[in-house]
Amino acid sequence: MDEQAFAALAQPGIRGLRAYDPGLDLVALRRAHAAGALVELGSNENSHGPSPAARAAMLAAVDTLYRYPDPLGGDLKRALAARHGLPVERFLLGNGSHELLMMLAQVFAGPRLEVLASRYGFAVYALAAQAAGATLRLAETFPPDHAMPRGHDLQALAAAVGPATRLVYLANPNNPTGTWFSSAEFAAFLAALPPTVLVVVDEAYLEYVTDPALVSATALLDRHPNLVVTRTFSKAYGLAGLRVGYLMAAPGLVAVMERARESFNVNGPGLAACEAALGDQEHLAKVCRGNADERQALADALRARELAVAPSQTNFLLVDFGRDAAPIEAGLVARGVVPRPMGGYGLPNCLRLTVGVRDENRRLLQALDEVLA
Repeated sequence: MDEQAFAALAQPGIRGLRAYDPGLDLVALRRAHAAGALVELGSNENSHGPSPAARAAMLAAVDTLYRYPDPLGGDLKRALAARHGLPVERFLLGNGSHELLMMLAQVFAGPRLEVLASRYGFAVYALAAQAAGATLRLAETFPPDHAMPRGHDLQALAAAVGPATRLVYLANPNNPTGTWFSSAEFAAFLAALPPTVLVVVDEAYLEYVTDPALVSATALLDRHPNLVVTRTFSKAYGLAGLRVGYLMAAPGLVAVMERARESFNVNGPGLAACEAALGDQEHLAKVCRGNADERQALADALRARELAVAPSQTNFLLVDFGRDAAPIEAGLVARGVVPRPMGGYGLPNCLRLTVGVRDENRRLLQALDEVLA
């Protein structure tokens, strides 16, 4: 039997589903380049690296690989509870926030229900809706000439909520645009929605924010039981390879999701490393300061080349070249610099560029100058 035959046996929501596209084949590219020769700026990873304390904790945990990890993740949950000032019962751990975003649709959406997101939002939101058999509705974003080009239009999102809407996904700051909305704007949006609509705020990049008008939505959890906030250790904490994320929500919602959570879904070294990373806020602050400085410098350099760069509160920049970006992408890859193509997001003229460390950004600009010339 071929793939088509097996697809006919799958559930309806899976038949038309396309697998998550991670971009280029980085493993193959690494093998084709000498060590240190490849500049990887396509996955929004933390080029500064994780806390030394996290690395030490991970290595210590390797000695007990023959044991199952704590199925409850109790120590990490307690560390998160202390960090966020919330009860332990509000936390659920996941194999990255990706797993949790998928689980939310699996548990709360389904046939005859709708999932709402913005047009230029994280690709996993659409995958989650389709896999659950729900209908995905996309709200239009701000136009490219807006102060927040292609950013979330909260009024458009609110207007798109209907009687069948069960989940709303939105990221703040947003991937792949880098744009954001203020906490005051979000509070007004949330207050206008019916309590049966669950609002999922993806804060994967929240640690990188420097705009004082944007703080975590966790401050609204007590007032809005329909609010879910997701976070990850893959970005600012520099632990992408360990795949650990978490959500914060009403204890009742967490309890229902626990019924669907896979047992031992977070590995032992991951639990240990993330707990240690939380304890090293000095390293996190250093990473975020370095990112803010390089983000501004890189954005200025790209704009000096007369390229359209969206404002960003993340560790990446969305660059609009005003023409098909595929040849530019190919030219960069040929020179050992890996961007993220945006054709799959409906943005064929754009590339997403991770903000690297100083030398990585220098090599990016040098390669880009050669390609554009």
